[in-house]
Amino acid sequence: MESAKQILIVDDSRVSRLMARQYILSLHANWIVEEASSGEEALQKIETFIPALILIDVNMPGMGGVAAAQQLRQRLPHAHISLLTANVQTATRNSAAEIGVGFMEKPITEARISQLIAPLEA
Repeated sequence: MESAKQILIVDDSRVSRLMARQYILSLHANWIVEEASSGEEALQKIETFIPALILIDVNMPGMGGVAAAQQLRQRLPHAHISLLTANVQTATRNSAAEIGVGFMEKPITEARISQLIAPLEA
Protein backbone atom coordinates (compact mmCIF):
# COMPACT_ATOMS: atom_id res chain seq x y z
CA MET A 1 0.00 0.00 0.00
CA GLU A 2 1.28 3.45 -0.88
CA SER A 3 2.27 5.83 1.87
CA ALA A 4 0.01 8.80 2.48
CA LYS A 5 1.47 11.99 1.07
CA GLN A 6 0.89 15.37 2.69
CA ILE A 7 -0.34 18.18 0.45
CA LEU A 8 -0.82 21.88 1.25
CA ILE A 9 -3.19 23.99 -0.84
CA VAL A 10 -2.71 27.75 -0.42
CA ASP A 11 -5.38 29.94 -2.00
CA ASP A 12 -7.54 32.80 -0.76
CA SER A 13 -10.42 31.28 -2.77
CA ARG A 14 -12.26 28.68 -0.69
CA VAL A 15 -13.78 27.25 -3.89
CA SER A 16 -10.33 26.78 -5.47
CA ARG A 17 -9.06 25.05 -2.32
CA LEU A 18 -12.08 22.74 -2.20
CA MET A 19 -11.77 21.85 -5.90
CA ALA A 20 -8.07 21.03 -5.60
CA ARG A 21 -8.72 19.00 -2.43
CA GLN A 22 -11.54 17.08 -4.12
CA TYR A 23 -9.43 16.24 -7.18
CA ILE A 24 -6.46 15.09 -5.09
CA LEU A 25 -8.57 12.95 -2.77
CA SER A 26 -10.49 11.42 -5.68
CA LEU A 27 -7.14 10.11 -6.95
CA HIS A 28 -5.60 9.28 -3.55
CA ALA A 29 -8.19 8.99 -0.79
CA ASN A 30 -5.55 8.29 1.89
CA TRP A 31 -3.47 11.42 1.24
CA ILE A 32 -3.60 14.19 3.84
CA VAL A 33 -4.64 17.55 2.42
CA GLU A 34 -4.33 20.73 4.48
CA GLU A 35 -5.41 24.20 3.41
CA ALA A 36 -4.21 27.74 4.02
CA SER A 37 -5.93 30.92 2.84
CA SER A 38 -2.78 33.08 2.74
CA GLY A 39 0.98 32.95 2.41
CA GLU A 40 1.31 33.87 6.07
CA GLU A 41 -0.97 31.00 7.08
CA ALA A 42 1.02 28.58 4.88
CA LEU A 43 4.25 29.54 6.65
CA GLN A 44 2.58 28.91 10.03
CA LYS A 45 1.21 25.52 8.87
CA ILE A 46 4.62 24.17 7.84
CA GLU A 47 5.86 24.51 11.41
CA THR A 48 3.81 21.39 12.24
CA PHE A 49 2.89 19.97 8.81
CA ILE A 50 5.56 18.96 6.26
CA PRO A 51 3.94 18.70 2.83
CA ALA A 52 5.45 16.81 -0.10
CA LEU A 53 3.54 19.13 -2.47
CA ILE A 54 2.43 22.74 -2.07
CA LEU A 55 0.02 24.37 -4.51
CA ILE A 56 0.04 28.13 -4.05
CA ASP A 57 -2.07 30.84 -5.65
CA VAL A 58 -0.11 33.83 -6.96
CA ASN A 59 -2.63 36.61 -6.22
CA MET A 60 -3.65 36.69 -2.55
CA PRO A 61 -4.15 39.47 0.00
CA GLY A 62 -1.15 40.05 2.24
CA MET A 63 1.87 38.02 1.25
CA GLY A 64 1.53 37.07 -2.40
CA GLY A 65 2.17 33.60 -3.75
CA VAL A 66 5.60 34.33 -5.23
CA ALA A 67 6.93 35.75 -1.94
CA ALA A 68 5.39 32.88 0.01
CA ALA A 69 6.80 30.33 -2.45
CA GLN A 70 10.29 31.82 -1.99
CA GLN A 71 10.09 31.38 1.79
CA LEU A 72 8.52 27.92 1.50
CA ARG A 73 11.28 26.87 -0.92
CA GLN A 74 13.95 27.98 1.59
CA ARG A 75 12.30 26.13 4.48
CA LEU A 76 11.30 23.01 2.52
CA PRO A 77 13.99 22.51 -0.13
CA HIS A 78 12.71 19.04 -1.12
CA ALA A 79 9.00 19.85 -1.42
CA HIS A 80 7.33 20.07 -4.81
CA ILE A 81 5.96 23.62 -5.00
CA SER A 82 3.80 24.94 -7.81
CA LEU A 83 2.35 28.40 -8.32
CA LEU A 84 -1.26 28.53 -9.51
CA THR A 85 -2.57 31.53 -11.40
CA ALA A 86 -5.06 32.69 -13.98
CA ASN A 87 -2.62 35.54 -14.70
CA VAL A 88 -0.38 33.78 -17.20
CA GLN A 89 2.31 36.37 -17.73
CA THR A 90 5.90 35.70 -18.71
CA ALA A 91 7.10 37.60 -15.62
CA THR A 92 5.21 35.19 -13.35
CA ARG A 93 6.61 32.15 -15.19
CA ASN A 94 10.11 33.64 -14.91
CA SER A 95 9.65 34.28 -11.17
CA ALA A 96 8.60 30.65 -10.70
CA ALA A 97 11.66 29.42 -12.61
CA GLU A 98 14.01 31.73 -10.65
CA ILE A 99 12.91 30.34 -7.28
CA GLY A 100 12.74 26.75 -8.49
CA VAL A 101 9.02 26.13 -8.36
CA GLY A 102 6.49 24.86 -10.88
CA PHE A 103 3.76 26.80 -12.59
CA MET A 104 0.18 25.81 -13.37
CA GLU A 105 -2.57 27.78 -15.03
CA LYS A 106 -5.96 28.14 -13.42
CA PRO A 107 -8.70 27.06 -13.56
CA ILE A 108 -7.82 24.02 -11.48
CA THR A 109 -8.86 20.89 -13.33
CA GLU A 110 -8.55 17.20 -12.56
CA ALA A 111 -6.11 16.82 -15.48
CA ARG A 112 -3.85 19.62 -14.17
CA ILE A 113 -3.92 18.20 -10.64
CA SER A 114 -3.02 14.77 -12.07
CA GLN A 115 0.04 16.31 -13.77
CA LEU A 116 1.11 18.05 -10.57
CA ILE A 117 0.88 14.97 -8.36
CA ALA A 118 2.46 12.57 -10.88
CA PRO A 119 6.01 13.04 -9.46
CA LEU A 120 4.71 12.05 -6.01
CA GLU A 121 3.21 8.84 -7.36
CA ALA A 122 6.51 7.48 -8.69
